[in-house]
Amino acid sequence: MLMNHIIPFFLAAAGDAGLSPGMPVRASTFATGVDWVWDLILGISLLFFVLIIGLMILFIFQYRAREGHESAPTPSHNTRLEVIWTVIPTIIVGIIFFFGFRGYMDMAVVPRGAYSINVLAQRWSWQFQYPNGHVDNELHVPVDRPVKLVMTSDDVIHGFYVPAFRVKRDIVPGRYNTTWFEATEPGEYDIFCAEYCGTGHSDMLSKVIVHKKGDFEKWLSEAADLLGTMTPAEAGEWLYNARGCKQCHTIDGAARIGPTFKGDFGTERALKDGSKVTVDENYIRRSILDPQSQIAAGFEPVMPTYKGRVTDEEITMIIEFLKSLNPESGDQ
Repeated sequence: MLMNHIIPFFLAAAGDAGLSPGMPVRASTFATGVDWVWDLILGISLLFFVLIIGLMILFIFQYRAREGHESAPTPSHNTRLEVIWTVIPTIIVGIIFFFGFRGYMDMAVVPRGAYSINVLAQRWSWQFQYPNGHVDNELHVPVDRPVKLVMTSDDVIHGFYVPAFRVKRDIVPGRYNTTWFEATEPGEYDIFCAEYCGTGHSDMLSKVIVHKKGDFEKWLSEAADLLGTMTPAEAGEWLYNARGCKQCHTIDGAARIGPTFKGDFGTERALKDGSKVTVDENYIRRSILDPQSQIAAGFEPVMPTYKGRVTDEEITMIIEFLKSLNPESGDQ
């Protein structure tokens, strides 16, 4: 991995996107500048590592104790040497600071006219809300256009991180943080949570889909009417995937952070307070809007409320999907 950056350090001025092997693909306007500073720091570190270790080995042999050689008195002070090893590192650190601060300011100042998307992070999923009201669990953006993300968390600190864009921003509950980027290459790129947020942290994954020119507007228009093209059960399944339900509730019978949805509808569930309740339409609705009021036995109260984030129509669709997972309930 170290050698993968030696050549890019000396050739970075060429600006070729193929440089910096071993690093993620460059897919934003930030990527080249970030990689250049990385290679600069790595190259300087490598240079001084070789210099110091080389001189150390040389001095071990040159000044070793030998018969017939008396050690010379050690000077207590060398002004010229002290000035050199103070001035040179100061200049190097100043150069690194200049390029690093310039890159930081580029990332911090959102350009006017940037397309704004709201981001909600919660254990353990992402939700992206577009100006037309559409909510998706994947981030769709246009190519060659600045995109501003207004981000908040529903529970703990999360970290929005897209390696291909060289963008990372912490998301803190109770406040809004912003970041921006401009994608340069159409395609799909990974989104990670870069702050440990609990047992499902490694599953908090999503994608950035960068659309070609003209395709983003078409996708957004179709996505706004997506649920209307499906049956209620199909729409409920889409919501199960898009709204983060799958991170905690499986549909294959295995328990995760929350109870499985398979064969759940119409059954009787024991609650943490010792009572029992039938898993019906009212129970599901209440669990979505006020999840802390009915904690299933054997599970922790970690589910956030979806009040104000899902409509009554969407709740009905989710209920129909849960019914389809238990045909024996008699409500099909």
